[in-house]
Amino acid sequence: MRLLLDSFWRAVAYCMHPRVIVLSFLPLGLMVALSAVLGYFYWDASVAWTREALDAWPLLSSVWAWIGGIFSSDVKAILAPLLVVLAVTPLIVVVSLLVVAGFMAPALTRLVAERRFPELEQKRGSSFIGSAARAFGLTVLAMLALVVSMPLWLIPPLVLILPPLIWGWLTYRVMSFDALAEHATAEERNALLRAHRMQLLAIGVLCGYLGAAPSIVWASGLLFAAAFFVLAPMAIWIYTLVFAFSALWFAHYCLDALARLRLQRAAATVAPPAIDMADAKAAASQWSAP
Repeated sequence: MRLLLDSFWRAVAYCMHPRVIVLSFLPLGLMVALSAVLGYFYWDASVAWTREALDAWPLLSSVWAWIGGIFSSDVKAILAPLLVVLAVTPLIVVVSLLVVAGFMAPALTRLVAERRFPELEQKRGSSFIGSAARAFGLTVLAMLALVVSMPLWLIPPLVLILPPLIWGWLTYRVMSFDALAEHATAEERNALLRAHRMQLLAIGVLCGYLGAAPSIVWASGLLFAAAFFVLAPMAIWIYTLVFAFSALWFAHYCLDALARLRLQRAAATVAPPAIDMADAKAAASQWSAP
């Protein structure tokens, strides 16, 4: 628990570092440009297709008539953009995670290593290609889990549990691997992931809940359409900053745990000769005794 809290506060402090702030804006520029291009070419078509799909469902016609009797405005005109945003939001989260895992996470891990663990040996237990391939495979699994679990989201408690749990598992598997990729061997990494599985999963789940916070900004964008194009980049930047904080938290925790593991193993290799020397002295005293 002490290691968990210590790494948390250090990650919060590192988020204010100028290098972290600059890195958090670099993916923002890329994603804003991508969102603008996709929105320019596909937003109207996506909203129109979604509204046509809502109109095409005969089972929902009575529902639209009942809702239209309560509200004077066209509910489907409001619901169609909402569904598009809800469908695109997980994609933005995935892109943010991949960008952080592929570019920001190694830079942030090096920042933590340079400032806190300059003497920690880099044994390079994984390559960039292997890390990226692993992150892509885990992301596909997480997306499949999200799709399969969507019917359960209709149950009110589960919608607050399942998505953050899935994102937390993905964050834990990707970030912990990246935090140890340059410094730990494959054997050390596997040992640490087994020994600290629950703590790392807890970090991932907490970061998953933090990643759900920008959804409020998306909802505000729908309510205040005039400010949507200001709020949407803000939400993307918050996503990126949350993932940067996650990478820093995992880096502080994993590198500290790795340093402790190597100290324990070094002490274990030194301890047996000292015990043997003590035994030898005791045996010598007994042998010399009359």
